[in-house]
Formats: sequence, structure tokens, C-alpha cells
Amino acid sequence: MELLAPAGGMEQLRAAVRFGADAVYLASDRFGMRARAANFPLDAIPEAVAFAHGHGAKVHVACNVLMHGDDIDALPAYFRALEAAGVDALIISDLGAAALAVQHAPSVALHVSTQASVANAAAARVWQRLGARRIVCAREMSLVEIARMRDALPPGLEIEAFAHGAMCMAVSGRCLISTHLTGRSGNQGHCTQPCRWSYTLEEEKRPGVHFPVEEDARGTFIMNAQDLNMLEHLAELAAAGVDAIKIEGRNKKAFYVASVVAAYRRVLDGEDPAAVAPELYDVSHRPYGTGFYFGAAEQAVDYDGYEQECLHAADVLASDSGYATVLCRNRFAEGDQLELLAPHEPVRTVEVRNLCWLPDPTAADPSPTPQPVPVANRASCRYRFQADAALPEGSFLRLRQFRRSSRSA
Repeated sequence: MELLAPAGGMEQLRAAVRFGADAVYLASDRFGMRARAANFPLDAIPEAVAFAHGHGAKVHVACNVLMHGDDIDALPAYFRALEAAGVDALIISDLGAAALAVQHAPSVALHVSTQASVANAAAARVWQRLGARRIVCAREMSLVEIARMRDALPPGLEIEAFAHGAMCMAVSGRCLISTHLTGRSGNQGHCTQPCRWSYTLEEEKRPGVHFPVEEDARGTFIMNAQDLNMLEHLAELAAAGVDAIKIEGRNKKAFYVASVVAAYRRVLDGEDPAAVAPELYDVSHRPYGTGFYFGAAEQAVDYDGYEQECLHAADVLASDSGYATVLCRNRFAEGDQLELLAPHEPVRTVEVRNLCWLPDPTAADPSPTPQPVPVANRASCRYRFQADAALPEGSFLRLRQFRRSSRSA
């Protein structure tokens, strides 16, 4: 199965490709469902494509918002630019946008977004007649339903399914709550996630008197979906006929993308899922579940928050002459035992020794002297420490420290 990873920006794209993604999906600064991601200016997409293709990975571009007339008018030139940039696929949910994509970017594959809610073979065949080469399953489909659809489809029409990440309580993410409550449309990439909020009831006869929806002083998070985690069920996805598995997360940082991609890559390459599964608890996540694949999806009704077993301590910038230069992301200290997450390598421990802060060069001092320090606590600043073995550039260092954030208190 193809492993498809999110790329909210160039940093995430590099991490996804280095850690084993077969393809990445991204969006330009228009038409994508994650407007808060860094995304890619249209003139930056050729660079992104060149990097991915140079490492054997494909690039899929999301163009799956709810289209209005002005959006449709802008698409022909947009699609021609994406074709010229060399992208491999367009992820589309709107029929008009699909027709324009086939007309103006005929060499680019058409993939039907989960936003189109394709949940049966008849709908999939209609999309195929319109030029689609791949269907991204509606998130409400079970494994049994996917297998049934696969059996009824021609072999040339591929099936993609989500395997990991945040889920939405609305049918295939088509939600109107954000628009109603805040004026920001989730269907155009601006969701405020009101399904994650705590709700209470107001009694009609006593305005201003609120009661929790359940007997809990904090209210309830009845629409707060669990995160999807299918790492231990990849064989079942393959048996159902899934050609590509997709990781959600274009709003996530590079450390998250690298960690999740690495875990799924290891299992796809033959490692025991049970041995790899703890890796997915090291990154920020809500309670995990298996979505609709084996029955009704469950909600995380106790609180809206995240937890993780590790903190992202630093990014490795360079390693030479027995020293590693890193970019600080979270506090770490002299003597700490950090874990190195490197592409296609087992996780190993790195002890922080002879820690120094590296001041930024200035016109007055172009080569500032490294300053010995007991703690690295300046986020986004460079530090150096002694390392017995080389740390690959583009790797990540994590500190085993549990953290939970919650909006229930």
C-alpha cells in the first residue's frame, strides 16, 4: 500500500519524505481544507515537487473546499500552473472543479476527496467516467463496505483510506456548526472545531440556568471524536483492497509527521505492529480509536485535549567533529538522555554533554563564542553539545516526559 503523508509546509514535506512516505499531500494558499496550515504559495510548489520527486515520492494537491463561483473562475489558470509544476494528482470534491481539472490539467491524476462522501461502487464508477483514477473513501465506511466496493470496481480505479489522525464528527467532514457559531466555514478550510467544545443545556423555563448534558460539572464533549489509529490493522486494510493509506495532519509540525510516518513505514515494511505501536503515543494525540472500520466510531467524551509520552526537544541541524548542532524546540538540560528519531534507523539514546548556546552572528561579532550553559531553554535558538556518534541532519531529538493538555478544567 502507498503511504500518503500530510505536508502543511516545506519543513513537514521534507520530514515526510525522509522518514518514508511514498507520497505527500499539500495545498496551495487557496482551495485547501486546512487554511491554518503554512501551505505553499503557488510559486513554491515547483520546489516542493522537485524535492519530493528527487526522493522518489509523489505530490498530491488538495483542491477540495466547497466551491463558489469566484473559486471556479480561478481554477483553470490554477490547474494549468499545477500541471506545469509537475504535481502528480489533484484531490477534488466538486463536480465542476473535477471537469475543469480534466480539461486544464489532463496529465494530472484526478483523486476524489473524502469530502465527496463516496461510499458505494455506483458513485465511484460515475466519478471514474468523469476521469477519476482514485477514490478517497468516505470516512464512515467499514472495512466490510470497502471490500464490497472494491469487488464491484474495475481494477484500474484505486481506493485510498484514512489510517491515522484527527476525525470529524460530521459526515465526511461536511460540517456547518463552525459557520453557524463563528462565521468561519469548515467547508472552506476555516473550521474552528466547535465539535471539540464543552456543551451544556439551558432550560426553556429558566433562561440563563445551565445544566450539563451529562452528570458532570464540566459539561460534556459529546461531539469530540477520538483520533484514528489503524497501525495494528494495516493487513486488514490491505485485504479489503485499499491501495493507499492516508495520515491526517496538515496542521501538524514536522516532528509529528516524521514520528507517525516512521511508525507506519516500519509496519508496512514488515515489523511487528505491536512493537511499533508505542511510537504513536510519543506524539500529541487524543484518545485513539479505529473510526468506523469495525463498527460505530466512539467519541472522547471526557475532555478535549491531547497527551504525549515525549516532548520534541530539538531538531538536528548538523553533526561533525564530535559535536551536534541543534535547534531548540523544548527545554532540555546538560546530562539529559534524549532519544534520536532518525530516518530509517532504530531509535537510540543520546546524552547531552558539554552543552553550549550558540549566539546568532551579528555585524559586530560575526563569529560569537559558544556559551556553556546548564539548560537549553531558548526556543528556536541554536545549541551545541558533544555527541559520540553522528546525528543525521533532519533528525529529531525527543525527551521522555509525559504531558497532557486539556480544556476540561
